[in-house]
Amino acid sequence: MSSSQKTVDYIVGQMVAAGDVSFKKMFGEYGIFCGDKMVALVCDDKLFVKPTIRGRAYIGDVVEAPPYPGAKPSFLIPTKKLEDVEWLSGLIKIAAEELPRPVKKKKVNRKKAGEY
Repeated sequence: MSSSQKTVDYIVGQMVAAGDVSFKKMFGEYGIFCGDKMVALVCDDKLFVKPTIRGRAYIGDVVEAPPYPGAKPSFLIPTKKLEDVEWLSGLIKIAAEELPRPVKKKKVNRKKAGEY
């Protein structure tokens, strides 16, 4: 089951104090970005934040679960916590600060069939 646009809009709106927060539809679900870093996923209308050391301390009683089958566990954020703009924005800021920058992939120059 995929997430609804309404849910994603609400969750991203609750992260307003974290800075430059955006989302991208990915394989029927959504990636949440803070700046250029993917910090969370919305899958099945649930928020999964990428795990960090400071994020774990910030949350306290952490519940981890994979956002989709075969994925690494992430912090599953309780629905009640989504209502707290300050708390949620703080968690997203922490994740963005602690997660590494994405690695830019080099373009591979591929030749078409028949070219030498």
